[in-house]
Amino acid sequence: MSQVFRENGEVTPVTLIEAGPCFVLQVKSKEKDGYDAIQLGFKKIEKQKKIKKPMKGKEFVYLKECKVEGLKQGDEVNLSSFKEGDEVKVSGISKGKGFQGVVKRWGFKGKLSATHGTKHEHRTPGSVGMSYPERVVKGRKLAGRMGTQRVTVKNLKIVKIDVENNTLALEGAVPGRRGTLLEVSAL
Repeated sequence: MSQVFRENGEVTPVTLIEAGPCFVLQVKSKEKDGYDAIQLGFKKIEKQKKIKKPMKGKEFVYLKECKVEGLKQGDEVNLSSFKEGDEVKVSGISKGKGFQGVVKRWGFKGKLSATHGTKHEHRTPGSVGMSYPERVVKGRKLAGRMGTQRVTVKNLKIVKIDVENNTLALEGAVPGRRGTLLEVSAL
């Protein structure tokens, strides 16, 4: 993240994203593949010896499919479809936080009484079973792995576009860690 000063002197937090260029590697059709989509490639592989035989013709680090019409194989997708002031939605995988208890993961209160002979941990979920059906029901909020899920943030405003360096500056934060793959699309 970084910051940008507006005309009125106000500071705006921005996230800088390397956005492309992406290349259309394959066009999938309903007749041949059963669905309509395009396959995009991002970030060419630098060393030729790292490219295996099945990857010939698709020498990219990232390959993703999306439902976009009007493009053909070999087309370049770049920042020309966006302009400053547009609102976009950004999807990505959120940061993983590992195994967490119910207080951090779901916002449980924990035990109310921290005194008067409480012998157990104060951040426990309490009773989770029922008298009938005498088991823990599916979908119960329990401790477990937190994060590492697909998250979409909508209505992020484009503050600046640098076409020469393929950089996009979005107002606010986006999901995921530095260097993770993001999907930026118009609303």
